[in-house]
Amino acid sequence: MEYSDLADVLRIQSVCYTELVPESESSFVAKLRASPATCFVASRGGEVVGYLFSIPWHFSTPPRLDMQVCELPESPDCLYLHDLAIAPVARGSGVGQALVAAFLETFERLKVERASLIAVQGSMPYWRQYGFQAVEACDSIRTKLASYGSDVEYMTLLK
Repeated sequence: MEYSDLADVLRIQSVCYTELVPESESSFVAKLRASPATCFVASRGGEVVGYLFSIPWHFSTPPRLDMQVCELPESPDCLYLHDLAIAPVARGSGVGQALVAAFLETFERLKVERASLIAVQGSMPYWRQYGFQAVEACDSIRTKLASYGSDVEYMTLLK
């Protein structure tokens, strides 16, 4: 992903996320600046049709939604998949699978033992097909999950 892709990322986000407040451009810039090697876009015909943001992080403290500053921890213990979205015109074309494959390849290369994500808008079955499992969330994690809307689940994938 490049900074020049962010206008398309924001456009895709606006049509994909209907149950939570969209993140700001500055939040996406912070994540991209912190970890450009773990953020991806998919293009078709020169147009961005999907994106995936991930960052090395601490499993026990998932990031807040729309955080304006993204300082990576010194010793991350997971690769946190923050956001995956596919433009409606590209759904069913394999774009999502390709972006998740890029994420999983990156996960395998990193020296962390788990990946994590917060499944939103009823997406838990989608993530289960990749091996992610729901985890019991403690009170501090449940507080952070609340900012992601209803019907959310904290999930993990172990190597």
